[in-house]
Amino acid sequence: MKIPNLLFYAATTVVLSLFALAAAAADYPAPKEGDWVARDFKFHTGEVLPELRLHYTTVGDPAGQPVLVLHGTTGSGSGLLTPAFAGELFGPGQALDATKYFIILPDAIGHGKSSKPSNGLRAKFPRYNYDDIVAAQYRLVTEGLGIRHVRLVLGNSMGGMQTWIWGVSYPDFMDALVPMASQPTEMSSRNWMMRRLIIDAIRNDPEWNNGDYTTQPRAGRVAGVFYGIATNGGTLAYQKLAPTREKADKVLDDRLAAARMPDANDALYQWDSSRDYNPSPNLERIRAAVLAVNSADDERNPPETGIMERELKRVKNGKLYLIPASEETRGHGTTAMAKFWKQQVQGLLETAPRRAP
Repeated sequence: MKIPNLLFYAATTVVLSLFALAAAAADYPAPKEGDWVARDFKFHTGEVLPELRLHYTTVGDPAGQPVLVLHGTTGSGSGLLTPAFAGELFGPGQALDATKYFIILPDAIGHGKSSKPSNGLRAKFPRYNYDDIVAAQYRLVTEGLGIRHVRLVLGNSMGGMQTWIWGVSYPDFMDALVPMASQPTEMSSRNWMMRRLIIDAIRNDPEWNNGDYTTQPRAGRVAGVFYGIATNGGTLAYQKLAPTREKADKVLDDRLAAARMPDANDALYQWDSSRDYNPSPNLERIRAAVLAVNSADDERNPPETGIMERELKRVKNGKLYLIPASEETRGHGTTAMAKFWKQQVQGLLETAPRRAP
């Protein structure tokens, strides 16, 4: 990743992705990929897909302690296999040592190699939300992989929000939860307003044609870059990176040149799926030990609102680790760099009680 955040590395070239994967995999067992089909999957809208394909990546021996790791918006499970993330976590003696843990990295509905609008249904694909994604992950882990209990659910950004949903939806299924770069409250404020700008940019582009386009609408590409800069990267880091207008122009030009053209329907659905996220009413249901990890310069989840401290008081075994802002952090993208929080996660796993399945 040029700047570690899940939105930006989606634009990385295939060659660099393969290089990063090889570099990371050298320190832990080779990742394995698989697919499982959820039959007659019912979405919260009442719509049913006869076959919902769920792709996943695993690292480690299935006999190890299961750990579920969830990616962010526009990402994929294998997209977390970077030196900055997996390379800091999955190696011998590290927090999620793959000789000890069986690490499961699913592709969310609408992402990666899982079923998504661009597979053929286009805008007729069910309008999924985060609850649907988590329900599908639960079926994958329990029915597809035969796992009854996991040691940990850890997620970043969208994956962090889904980690909160895991805690309130399946409170007995895990020992510990690590939701990162997220808050356990309703999608709102700048975070939602910026997401809606991406959605509206696509829907209002005449090239979109109600989802039946022949060439990819161009509005989504620019909107994605705009969103990435506006809500990711860190104030101090950007000032160091682009202290003059000329350097700022070059950063922007490079981002625009590197940004891939996403499938418009896939992107629209991915951002829209957060529209009704809100685990807050059920936070008291959480029974696992919770370590929430946020960055002090997170543009999407600013700590000065006090929301996290307020909501964590309702979680019996919850605490917050707030990463201090610096020129080395990347705002919302900070938690994509495990060096900032891996020790805290290791400490959590050493102390969190094991709960019976």
